Amino acid sequence: MTDPLNVLVTRAGKEYDPPDSPRSVGWTRPQRVRLADESNPLPLDCGQTFAPVDVEYEMYGTLSDRRDNAILILHALSGDAHAAGWDAAADEDGRPWRKNRPGWWDSMVGPGKAFDTRKYCVICSNVLGSCYGTTGPSSIDPATGTPYGLRFPVVTVHDWVRLQERLVSFLGIEKLLAVAGGSLGGQQALEWTLAYPGRVKSAIVLASSARLSDQGLAFNAVARRAIMSDPSFRGGNYYGGPAPDQGLAVARMLGHITYLSQESMHRKFGRRYRNGSGPSFQLSNDFEVEGYLEYQGSAFVQRFDANSYLYISRAMDYYDAASWGNGDLDKACARPDSRFLLVSFSSDWLYPPRQMRELALALCRNRKPVTYIDLPSSYGHDAFLLEVEKLEEIITCFLEGGLVR
Repeated sequence: MTDPLNVLVTRAGKEYDPPDSPRSVGWTRPQRVRLADESNPLPLDCGQTFAPVDVEYEMYGTLSDRRDNAILILHALSGDAHAAGWDAAADEDGRPWRKNRPGWWDSMVGPGKAFDTRKYCVICSNVLGSCYGTTGPSSIDPATGTPYGLRFPVVTVHDWVRLQERLVSFLGIEKLLAVAGGSLGGQQALEWTLAYPGRVKSAIVLASSARLSDQGLAFNAVARRAIMSDPSFRGGNYYGGPAPDQGLAVARMLGHITYLSQESMHRKFGRRYRNGSGPSFQLSNDFEVEGYLEYQGSAFVQRFDANSYLYISRAMDYYDAASWGNGDLDKACARPDSRFLLVSFSSDWLYPPRQMRELALALCRNRKPVTYIDLPSSYGHDAFLLEVEKLEEIITCFLEGGLVR
C-alpha cells in the first residue's frame, strides 16, 4: 500500500547508484508480452474470463541454464515493474518522473545487494489493473475502441498471481527460487505459496499480513470515496478530459499518513509552521505537514490513474489468505511447501506486527520452516523500503539458506 516513489523522493541525503555504478543493474527497458487472448483468456475470481491481457515486466541478472535462480519481486499499490536500474525508455513511454530516480527497490536489487543480480535473475511484473503497461482500466477495450474505465472487471490478488504464473511459465521457469515483496507485494508473495505450492522454494513477506485490518479497509473506503466524489470522475469515463485529480490527490494524502509512524512524522514535521514564526491565521496550509501532504498528492496525480487506484485498493481489501482454509488461517497454512521469511516493523500501524505474528504462528503450527523477525524501526509502514541495511543482511542470509530453524 505504501508508495515507493514518494519514499525515494523524501529520503534525506540519499545518493542513488548511477547507471554506471558497479552496484547498479544499469539502464533498463520494460518488456511486454501478451499472456491472454481470445483463445486463452484469463479466468478471474469474479467469474469472468478476460482478454486480451498484456503484461509489462523487467528482468535483471541472468537466468541460469537450469532456470533455478529466478526471484519474482512483487510490487505494492502504486509500484510497477521497474524495480531497479534506470529506465532508458522513460521519455518514449511518457514516464518523465523516472529520469531522475532509479527503480523503486533499487537499494535492494543489484550486484552485491540483497537480491544480488550476480547470482539471481530478478523478475518484476506490473499487476493487472494498473496503469504501467499491464492491461488496466485506462487500456483500450478492443470491443469499443475506448478505454475500459469502470467496465474493467474487478480483480483480486489471486488473479494477479494467476497472471504472474503465466509469465513465469512463459519464461520457461518451473520453480521460483523465491518470491518477495512488501505490503501488498508481500500478500502476493504469500498468495504464490498458497496457490502454487510446488513452484515456490521460498517466500519473503515484509510489512504485510494474511489480510488487511478493518482499519485499513476504512482508509481505503475513504480514499475511494474521495476519488469518486470528484466532479471530474464522471463514472470513471474521464479519459480524454479533466481527470479527477483532486480526489486522487486527497486519496494519496490519506494513504501517505498511514505509511508513516507518529515518531517519523514528528521527526519530519512536528508542529512546525511553514513560515517558521507562528500562525498566519488563515485556513490554507499553515503547518509544514500540510504542505508536505499536498505536495505528495499533487506529485502522485502526475503518474497514476484514479481508476487503477480504485481497482488495486479493492483487490487489497478482498485479500484474505484464510480463504484457502474456508476462513481458517491454520488450515490455509497447511498448503505451502516453501521456506518463509516474515519481517514486520515495530512502528507499522497499517500492517502491525501482531498480524504478521499471527501468520507466523499459523505456519509454525503446520510445521512449516519459518523465520519471523519484528524489526525495531521508527519509519512505520515505509520501513520495508527504508531499513535497507538491516533487511539486506537478513535477506542475504535467508536466500543463502540461513535463519530458518
